[in-house]
Amino acid sequence: MSWIPTSRDAVWVLLFLALHFSSRIVNDAEAEMLAAFAIFEIVEPRIAYFRLSRQGRFLGVTLRLLLAYLLMGVTGGITSSYYLILLLPVVRAATMFGPVLTLMATLTAALSYLSFLLYLDSATQVIPLDQQREISFRILFLFLAAYLTYQLARTNREQAVRYQTLASEFATANENLKAAQSEVQRSERLAALGQLTAGLAHELRNPLGTIKNSAEMLAKRMPAADPIARELSGYISTEVDRTNELVKRFLDFARPFRLRVEAAELSEVIDRAIQQVESRAAQHKVTIIRNDSPDVGPLPIDAQWIEQLIANLLGNAIDASPEGSAVTILTRPVEGGAELAVVDRGVGIAPENIANVFNPFFTTKADGTGLGLAIVSKIVDEHRGRIHVESVPGEGSTFRIWLPDRQEMPE
Repeated sequence: MSWIPTSRDAVWVLLFLALHFSSRIVNDAEAEMLAAFAIFEIVEPRIAYFRLSRQGRFLGVTLRLLLAYLLMGVTGGITSSYYLILLLPVVRAATMFGPVLTLMATLTAALSYLSFLLYLDSATQVIPLDQQREISFRILFLFLAAYLTYQLARTNREQAVRYQTLASEFATANENLKAAQSEVQRSERLAALGQLTAGLAHELRNPLGTIKNSAEMLAKRMPAADPIARELSGYISTEVDRTNELVKRFLDFARPFRLRVEAAELSEVIDRAIQQVESRAAQHKVTIIRNDSPDVGPLPIDAQWIEQLIANLLGNAIDASPEGSAVTILTRPVEGGAELAVVDRGVGIAPENIANVFNPFFTTKADGTGLGLAIVSKIVDEHRGRIHVESVPGEGSTFRIWLPDRQEMPE
């Protein structure tokens, strides 16, 4: 709560001073009530209870009604020039409450003003007709002011909601635009890298074949009494095979996909993918757990590429998992297709690396190529699907893939 004076405070003080000095009735009670009103208008906005709670706002209107009633009471009652002070609680209620509470506040203000008629001696004091009309006019003016203020406040609230909705929609559109721009930039990078990789891989294949053939011929011509030379020749052949496999992965990444889309059972594709990594899982002492939903029907996919996708994800999950842990692969139907998820309980992915895991040649493995997840992402894109990764360092990662149904697929 801040007690630093503001321009709003100065306005209230000046207004109530002007009311005091322009009043026809000047007495201590009037000055005290005006001072009390000014103090309340200055203090009330600084108290959180009056601003933030419905009960506090209701109490604020009630206290204004009470102060207005007392001020009129000490300045002539029904003839008080301060009858317009009733607009303060009425306007306040109209700006903060709905129609029912606004009407109740206005009725209370009107009845409090009319209650001063009870103090008149009906035997000696008669209200002339013109003054009766004036009193009626004052009461109707309260209701008119309440109605107009409520309508204005409601319009402002509706506009505020509309502007907030538009701001939210603009924020969402901006995020979508940024995501689309990022995806376009990523696609452009992938295309450029694909062309470079394809050219490089083709250039490497021929000399690698020559090297391997030469190593095999040398091994045949070397005398059996020279085991070191034969061992070195075997190293050459082995490394050439490993490099050839790397080149093959390069070509898989760079080669344009020609999907052969047919309706296939996802569970059967998963079976074949698991067979590819069974020996790897046994070597790492990791268990693969299946959790297939029977509600997932045949999907229009290229079964061979989806099998490769699943095998890549399972292989990464196995490598990231500690001995004795489990990797779970599950499926479930979702709107417009099916979701496939691979869950591991491994080392997880650092938050700063999440955005890069699908970029080619990005890897945190000492012997990794950085192409496995890039190929996975490319397969998903070709199927017009979506891939999303969730990871907590030290707890594991979840790769979720959405594959569309037939209506989402291109002809």
